[in-house]
Amino acid sequence: MNRKTLVMPAVLGLLAPVLAACGGSDEASGDDKPIVIGTTDAFVSTSDYPAPFDPALAYEAGAWNILRNTFQTLMALPRSGGDPAPEAAEKCGFSDQKNESYRCTLRGGMKFANGNDLSSEDVKFSIERTLSIKNPNGPVSLLSNIDTVETPSETEVVFHLKSPDATFPHKLATPAAAIVDKDSYDGTKLREGFAVDGSGPYTIETEQQKDEVVSAVFNRNPNYQGSLKPKNDKVEMRFYPDSGAMEKALQKGEIDLMTRTMSPEQVDRLERGGSEKIELKEMPGQEIRYLAFNTDDPIAGKKAVRQAIAQVVDRQALVRDVYERTAEPLYSIVPSSVGSHVNSFFNRYGDPDVTEARKTLRAGGIDTPVRLKLTYTTDHYGSATAKEFKALQAQLNRSGLFDVSIKGVPWKKFRPAQSNREYAAYGMGWFPDFPDPDNFIDPFFAKDNFLNSPYRNDTIRTQLIPQTRQQAQRTAAAEDFEKAQDIVADDVPVLPLWQGKQYVAARDDITGVEWALNSSSVLQLWELGRGISA
Repeated sequence: MNRKTLVMPAVLGLLAPVLAACGGSDEASGDDKPIVIGTTDAFVSTSDYPAPFDPALAYEAGAWNILRNTFQTLMALPRSGGDPAPEAAEKCGFSDQKNESYRCTLRGGMKFANGNDLSSEDVKFSIERTLSIKNPNGPVSLLSNIDTVETPSETEVVFHLKSPDATFPHKLATPAAAIVDKDSYDGTKLREGFAVDGSGPYTIETEQQKDEVVSAVFNRNPNYQGSLKPKNDKVEMRFYPDSGAMEKALQKGEIDLMTRTMSPEQVDRLERGGSEKIELKEMPGQEIRYLAFNTDDPIAGKKAVRQAIAQVVDRQALVRDVYERTAEPLYSIVPSSVGSHVNSFFNRYGDPDVTEARKTLRAGGIDTPVRLKLTYTTDHYGSATAKEFKALQAQLNRSGLFDVSIKGVPWKKFRPAQSNREYAAYGMGWFPDFPDPDNFIDPFFAKDNFLNSPYRNDTIRTQLIPQTRQQAQRTAAAEDFEKAQDIVADDVPVLPLWQGKQYVAARDDITGVEWALNSSSVLQLWELGRGISA
């Protein structure tokens, strides 16, 4: 997920549960007082991004948090990670030995929140709709391997794939495969605005001002039938311009919990005990941050330039000076907490070395200093992003080999411009769609990659990705994943910078905080309850 376009090293699963407060249970509290969550996410409807909550378009962490709580998918990740389990489905599985045909049986008597019946035809419609709309900023790449969808009965759906894909159950667990009501959505175009018609654990009511959501209330869906057991009846989401304002609201008791996006300074302060009434939880996560390059650009398109940047950037200094203990250096597009990771960039370039970078540019016939602009988003990944890019600029310019300028752009303009290849080099984050190394390779380097990058490597695209998807036992795919990471380190279409940890801060009467985020940074509203304040 870009997210996943659009916090941070991980293991496959979450920490063992520790009660955040007394009084937790598996049932909703019945308290009319909603649990109030703060976020710095912003949801704006624009001409370039007219349907923020449409599953055919939404493909970043904040929007997916809305979708995962309001739509159902056939499969879902368990609260503690691991392999997907049935959600809207009663059972699912491959019906052949080649991993090319996948059959699901839906739960009986399913309904959408609006009262309409949910059948296999809605599932078929939803998948074919996303494939038909094929929005370049959307998650269509996750579904592009689907050849045909059959519905033998009202409760049965069969997916025939173009090629074997052992990761397909994971993809059905993402909002890319969210089930929409065929009577409420157009099959050929996006549903503009913020309306949602799903069958998930919650309905959502939003208030907008000037095409921006200013409040969102999640109410428990009485028609919901699935595997989740909501522990509350209502959640309110409040939006803040920055993490400082959000923390003040938490300290005052105006909100009960905050997560995306806290600054390193806030994490440090709360970790040292900023308040007796507030607890900070550190959780595993798999977010990565990286530079991406337009390989068709006159400057960034030169391999020697990208390799020289990889030889100059000091990740250790970056995470020390900007992110303190909340991030770790990353030397591969696949984070160290995910299977098949290898430190390809360190193996290829070693420690930062200006002398070697100068040799690389000279061998490529590149005159120095190389003039290059780095673009970043000002309001999507947290307040530390600007400081991060100032640090990168200083590192590169200090080498004498580069003349780098930086520019910050709001997300609503940044994302469409990035997708249109208007930037030579730019900063992005990635929240994984699912916890498998495939999700750190395919979305970046497949034909329909979410960056819309012109970079093409046929070995990765036509050999390694297909070969890894034939392996039901994912450890058997390790060698091919390692080869892909080594190719990326040599070509440098992206430059991994760091991977981080994710945090939640909450008032001490909120229970289920340890489950508020899963390893893919999914906000699980249904896990939250209200207990007794200490």
